Formats: sequence, C-alpha cells, structure tokens
Amino acid sequence: MTADHLRRMKCKSCRGGLPLLSADEISQLLPAVSAWQLADEGIRLSRRWQVKDFDEALDFFNRIAPVAREEDHHPDLHLVNYRSVTIEITTHAVGGLTENDFILAAKIDALPQPKPKT
Repeated sequence: MTADHLRRMKCKSCRGGLPLLSADEISQLLPAVSAWQLADEGIRLSRRWQVKDFDEALDFFNRIAPVAREEDHHPDLHLVNYRSVTIEITTHAVGGLTENDFILAAKIDALPQPKPKT
C-alpha cells in the first residue's frame, strides 16, 4: 500500500472496535509512511520535527486539527522547548495500531510541513 492510497482512505469508526494490526501488517504499511517510527513497543507511530519557532509549531498543530476532526481520529501532539514537535498516533480505543493510524499519518505527511529550525 502506498502513501497516496492511504491518503485517499477514510478512517473507520472504532466505537465498535477495530482489529489491531499484526506485526506483519504493520511491517507492510510502515514503508508508506517512512518518516514515522514505531514507538512504545509497536503500539504507536511517532514522528518528530525541529521547527523554526513557537509560532511555527502552533501553526502546524492548527493544520493538523481539521484533518484529525475530519477523520475523527486524534493524535497526541507534543511541543517541548518551544520548537521540538512530536506527534504520536495510536488507536486509543483498542490500545494499539490499526489501519486508521497509518491513514492519519499519511494525511499529516501531505500537509504543508513546518519550517525547520535554522
């Protein structure tokens, strides 16, 4: 599956429970969002940016917010030392990774990326 294919997909409701991805399924999807890493023993996707400044970090979060609302899938957004941004994605309702997490990661990657720290 490619990043483009993931971006065209829509997150499924996890109210009824989605199946957790197997390690093999995760390995197949990870190349489509290659800037992301597995975290917390494979139950999260994580990506970090060093951005230009505090305003750039907040602007990036504000670009992510409507995508998360549209997909009804909400990442954990972290800002440390005013310009170190980390985003973590997991399906909280099932305690691990589902296809939704890869869909959201691909959609975040398609957004205008934050200006890097210079």
